[in-house]
Amino acid sequence: MKSIVKKTQTIAFILFGFMLAFAQNSMKIPNDVVFYMEINGKQLNQKINWQKLNPLLHELSKKNKENSSWNDYSKTGIKYDATQYHYASFNDSIQTYTTHFIIDNKAKFQEFINSTKKKGLEISQKKNYSYVDIDDDVFVAWNNDRAVLSMVNYTKPYKDLLTEENVDSIAAVADSAVAAIVDSAYVTEPELPFDYKEEIVMLKDEIKYLKESIKENNKEITRIQKDIKYLEKHHKYPKENVDTQHSEGETEMYPQEEEYAEAEIDSSYQKELDSIRREDFKIVKKIAEGRFDQYFSSSLEIEVPKAMLTFRDPNSDAYVYTYYGKLMNDGIYGKMMKRFEFGQFFRNAYDSNSYYNLYFDKDKVKLVNNYQHKNSETQKTISSVYKGKKNKKLAALINDKSVGYYVMNVNGSKCFDMMYNLLQDSGDGEYKKEMELMMETMKIILDEEAITKIAPGNGIFVLNELKSKQVEYTDYEYDENYNEKEVKKTKDVAVPNFTFAFATENEGYWNRVFNVLSTNKHLSKNFSKAGNIYSFKDEKGDGYMDQLYFVVKDGIVYLTSSTDNLSAQSQSDVSKQWAKDSSKYPLSGRLDVQKLLIGLEKEFKTPSERKSLDLFRKNVGEMYYRTEVKGDSVETEIDYKIKNSSENSLMYFFDLFDEIYKINEAEKKPQIL
Repeated sequence: MKSIVKKTQTIAFILFGFMLAFAQNSMKIPNDVVFYMEINGKQLNQKINWQKLNPLLHELSKKNKENSSWNDYSKTGIKYDATQYHYASFNDSIQTYTTHFIIDNKAKFQEFINSTKKKGLEISQKKNYSYVDIDDDVFVAWNNDRAVLSMVNYTKPYKDLLTEENVDSIAAVADSAVAAIVDSAYVTEPELPFDYKEEIVMLKDEIKYLKESIKENNKEITRIQKDIKYLEKHHKYPKENVDTQHSEGETEMYPQEEEYAEAEIDSSYQKELDSIRREDFKIVKKIAEGRFDQYFSSSLEIEVPKAMLTFRDPNSDAYVYTYYGKLMNDGIYGKMMKRFEFGQFFRNAYDSNSYYNLYFDKDKVKLVNNYQHKNSETQKTISSVYKGKKNKKLAALINDKSVGYYVMNVNGSKCFDMMYNLLQDSGDGEYKKEMELMMETMKIILDEEAITKIAPGNGIFVLNELKSKQVEYTDYEYDENYNEKEVKKTKDVAVPNFTFAFATENEGYWNRVFNVLSTNKHLSKNFSKAGNIYSFKDEKGDGYMDQLYFVVKDGIVYLTSSTDNLSAQSQSDVSKQWAKDSSKYPLSGRLDVQKLLIGLEKEFKTPSERKSLDLFRKNVGEMYYRTEVKGDSVETEIDYKIKNSSENSLMYFFDLFDEIYKINEAEKKPQIL
């Protein structure tokens, strides 16, 4: 009997132990983060060529560290084929960026950390993890199979001069600040009564700022003093140093006895600066420790709010969520908005989420963005703007030779509804009633139907080519007595040959507009009419655009740099497909970056610029863009097709960067005569 009871107790104890183990809470990502990212390591690791990437990373690390000992970044102990999690949050005082990743070789990982951290820094041992600061504001913590990197930036809060409110009391007690951040709590306290001690601290901070400025001013004063002494003795600047304002490394041109030592920084001030840095570091360190304690006391599983994963595609290589509302409405931007009577309108407009899925395919990079407003009714209004009519006449302007185009097929009348919606949802502001009355008046006065007939919402911009043109400009030269002289020079510039056109249901209105321009006694000097074509001509002819043409015909208003662009262009099967796609989507576009660079060739002057141009011309590809409504969001897809021999579009960027890096390094080496 006793044996049975004992066995039962043992089983119960084991079960209780398992319950305790699984009772640990998962690590919850704060709801108020403004940025969240997942890296699909399983897919990306298969696309990285470490044999190519390792030498580049090693070379770059040598630039940052004098004695870099690590040369194989594929063996850092990090499990690259596992999912990585990144997220960021901020308020007035503290900005943090956190990364979670998995370790598959603890010994190798610690070896890598030892090669990265500052010399002399000891690794701190905690109950269930180790950690070290590899920089003043960058900390890494790890156990046997998990690691966390935390970047923390702390700024001492101050009395907000814009709102005259004590918006952030978090620095009153450092420990409470840490607790507030760890718990993702952010409390704004009411304005406190005048405190002369706090005022003294603020005045001391101002002195520190002024003393910091003195350091920079002393450098400038020293340089000017040397110029004065040299001019007093020689009555001119050194020939090799005419532009002393921008010269460096030419102090040997001045006599040794005339050199001035840079003013030393006040030692007491330096001590005070060091003291401030130490105090700030203590706060930053404690915040990082608090985050590490929270994570390594959890089940080590990351729990992400469902709202952040709404549009995540598990097949994408990287997924990003951003809360633009918090980015723009909090912090310094939010305070600025509060100063304006209509600031709430912009706060409403920014109150949205954006979701991104990134794909590195074999021959292209694809980015898919889903935009979604926080207010469902506002989102419906925004989506309605993207449901416009199609116009095939505009698509006929696209041709094979075009560098790029941008097409818009939206519902112009719904733009008014969107504006009304954002204004109506502006909260209980000081002028809320006045705003509501103004909107009602606008609805009565403005004939939306008539306005949208003028421009219903269909438009296109086509960049046909870039032509080279020689223009004259004025430069200034100086003689040995520093007398200024105007000099006329010429240079080659790239001039766009383009067509901008949009649909209209009221041709008479636009004809009257152009007729006024051509008959007005002041404007007619530049505007004229020949047949049904209106033109604007720059009499000087020294600008980028000499002449523009305006035409209204067949329900289309044209503005173009050449009358040759007014008729439908010849289209091959490829450009016909472009035209078809442009009529399919509310917004769409294409840009041949290679053709663009060829057109800009004259803008690249120096040998290094020419080398960079040649490199880009060989490697850059084409970009495609389109936007449409998908469900309860506005979806935009951007495709960038690559044109080189890289194994995939991810390595394409590393290969391109490597070539640019080599060009820059070659420029730095002294030329052998």
